[in-house]
Amino acid sequence: MKDIIDLHTHTIASGHAYSTLSEMIRSAAEKGLSVYGCADHAPKMPGSTHKFYFINFKVIPRLQHGVRVLMGAELNILDPEGTVDLPESTLEKLDYTVASLHVPCFAPRTREEHTQAYVNVMKNPHVTIIGHPDDDRYPVDYRTFARAAKESGKLVEVNNTSLAPGGSRTGAAENYAVLLKYCKEYEVPIIIGSDAHHENDVGNHRCAWELLEREHFPEELIMNTSVEKLKPYIPVLAQLFPEECHD
Repeated sequence: MKDIIDLHTHTIASGHAYSTLSEMIRSAAEKGLSVYGCADHAPKMPGSTHKFYFINFKVIPRLQHGVRVLMGAELNILDPEGTVDLPESTLEKLDYTVASLHVPCFAPRTREEHTQAYVNVMKNPHVTIIGHPDDDRYPVDYRTFARAAKESGKLVEVNNTSLAPGGSRTGAAENYAVLLKYCKEYEVPIIIGSDAHHENDVGNHRCAWELLEREHFPEELIMNTSVEKLKPYIPVLAQLFPEECHD
């Protein structure tokens, strides 16, 4: 199955990743991706960069090595109210965002509070993707989660790193089996993200595809296969590449 998009990647700016932006884009080109997205960690993640990093993306060429380059951020959800760690004035200038729960920024609480945090962050018009909602440390009411994603028009990520051996997030395969059942029921679109922290992992979605095949998840709800399918969720694609979005 065609897989031409990776929007969850990190560069050295995230503080615990090991490749530069140029190296990541070059790797995306070598692997045949059409769209590469950089989503470095927002400032509340320990070791990450200052908020000023996210305000000067205009200097970055948006077509490199034949790859369309999108610049976003992985936001930290900070509380059950869905607060994130970049101001609206910055968010509105980004191409897209991934919003995620991370232990250093949101200590695990109750199932109800985790669900509330996700539902509330989905109300933020500047949030595009809900990142790795798959961790046993953050139990979630997945029916409520999927219904809210459908109502708010958010993409739900299937995170390849969560599913790969040796990761810090446990229970991902089992949790995704439940979540994907509700995504099918409510026709919620998903997007696979590599969560690459090194250039070698850009576009590495193998574990995620294996899971989606096991769960018989419908291809029409998987956004990685077509730039056209992605455009309604990231309108800037059409603005940046008006003649290019026909993969």
